[in-house]
Amino acid sequence: MTGSGNLSYIDRGEGKDTLLLIHGFCGSHEYWQKLIPNLQKKYRVIAVDLRGHGASESNVTSFSIEDMAEDIALFLEDQDIEQVYLFGHSLGGYITLAFAEKFPEKLNGFSLIHSTAFPDDEGGKEGRMKAVEKIEADGMPPFIDGLIPKLFADSNDPQIEQVKRIGYQTRETAAIGSLHAMRNRKDKNYVLQDTKLPVLLVAGEKDKVIAPEKTFSIKGKNIKEVVLEGCGHMGMLEDPERLTSEIEHFIEEVK
Repeated sequence: MTGSGNLSYIDRGEGKDTLLLIHGFCGSHEYWQKLIPNLQKKYRVIAVDLRGHGASESNVTSFSIEDMAEDIALFLEDQDIEQVYLFGHSLGGYITLAFAEKFPEKLNGFSLIHSTAFPDDEGGKEGRMKAVEKIEADGMPPFIDGLIPKLFADSNDPQIEQVKRIGYQTRETAAIGSLHAMRNRKDKNYVLQDTKLPVLLVAGEKDKVIAPEKTFSIKGKNIKEVVLEGCGHMGMLEDPERLTSEIEHFIEEVK
């Protein structure tokens, strides 16, 4: 684990192309642990911990999705990396869209994995506030215990306990700040509509958090759609072989 600015990260492989992986809410670089060993055989693979997640420190409670995208831009500048393929899971997908809007010249292509360009609807916004209230009242562990099983197609998946452990590392301030940032984010479908970059959209057939139709919101010759059969919101853990293969095919097809 290495630190760059406020973001901790892991850096594996030495390929000509660089992949930057951004985890979801209350996750860390460990979300990608089953993908990296194979991807690093062909590419340089970097997985960051978002502000206040994993080993990244942060005490800031008020920030936006665009601020988190700026974190990624500063990280790339600090690492002297000119261009990457950006892959964002869930919250990481929202950050990826904001990054693609502001810094398209830094991208060779990008991907939303179990994510969406749509903003929260009113029910979603209400849910974010209830989550904030639960964290403020009970702390992180009870919140994580309730959240994580919903992310898997199988609520008895043996990986749930490990993912809970990852979630417990999230700073309370970062979780609350991220919830507000997600609640306040704008519709970004125009980014998918307008981009000329190659795009990979990945959805879980049994995702209880973001339904496939919310992921596949824009069609285009440059946009590839993939459904992970039998998967919930955690395809990188539920079917890492298939997701790894789809990422590799995406990159090779657009090169």
